[in-house]
Amino acid sequence: MHLAVAEQGELLDFALWRPGAPDHVGDSFHARIEALVPGMGGAFVDIGLETAGFLPLPKDAPPLTQGQAITVIVTRAALGGKGVRVKLAPSDSTRSAESAHSGSPRLIASGPTPLERLAALWPTASLAVDSPAAGAVVPPPLRDRKQQGFHPLPEDIAAACAALADSAIALPGGLSATVTPTPALIAIDMDAPPTQGVLPKQTAQYAANKTVLPALMRQIRLRNLSGAILIDPAGLAIRKRQALLAPVQEALLADPLRPRCLGVTALGLIEILRPRVLPSLPEQLNSPHGRALAALRHIVTYAPGTTTLLAGSRILHALEQDPQAVADCARAIGHNLNVVLAPALPDLHWSPEQP
Repeated sequence: MHLAVAEQGELLDFALWRPGAPDHVGDSFHARIEALVPGMGGAFVDIGLETAGFLPLPKDAPPLTQGQAITVIVTRAALGGKGVRVKLAPSDSTRSAESAHSGSPRLIASGPTPLERLAALWPTASLAVDSPAAGAVVPPPLRDRKQQGFHPLPEDIAAACAALADSAIALPGGLSATVTPTPALIAIDMDAPPTQGVLPKQTAQYAANKTVLPALMRQIRLRNLSGAILIDPAGLAIRKRQALLAPVQEALLADPLRPRCLGVTALGLIEILRPRVLPSLPEQLNSPHGRALAALRHIVTYAPGTTTLLAGSRILHALEQDPQAVADCARAIGHNLNVVLAPALPDLHWSPEQP
């Protein structure tokens, strides 16, 4: 489900809400200590998910033992193949070792949904939904902000949302940027058309880069790019790039995550550190669950006659974990959809099969 904040035809904020693949941030769990790892400054904890969570332990943390039952809250989603990060709950955080087997690790309270998080960031925005299904999942505390009736997403906002899936970003003045996520960092390469006019080339390039910085920083927020971010400005000599630091810092002020601009590297790359809390949009779209949902969207949009989806092992596993998505697809195409393992397909590939 796409969640968009818009005003006068401009996309201001964006998030994906996928109930079948929750990020768990804010959720509370009964947990059990799997292993203490002093060298990493924490412990691995079993919270009932496929991957153990990591619990950082400051020096003043209460003593813990392997097998001990505790209550934790998720502070960071699973990112880059690593499990969630958690913290001890304010109360009932260190139940005795004797109670360790009193209950299996499990979810005990859900945190805010992506819709609730976005609504909290935009407290004066009204809420519009485009279908009865979307209206049915609006949490009760937000229903007084919901507009009457159903409102299709405006075409310009829908196009702006769709463009977020592209690694190429169109910027004002003919500039562009290309986003390349890596396991270690996010690289953003800016590009500019040849300069024209009477201004010296470097003066014109500086002005062009400075002008588009607010739009680029907004794109970073819309795509939730986080962690280490390196930006290569367009056509600007390395010695001139220090002058962009103040405009970058100013453009970052509107970001609720309070990212920091750390400076310009020796290679002339602008270095930004943005806190990692939720998965980035590229990570969501390229995850097994994201690719599985893309397969279902393809069937609904282009191949509604499909009766069987041949799936690689990770696509199959993702859809087994989200049966509601398959049921929604079957409802949209008007007949059952069978999802079967195709051993010949790579793990993250799929193929529709029609009668």
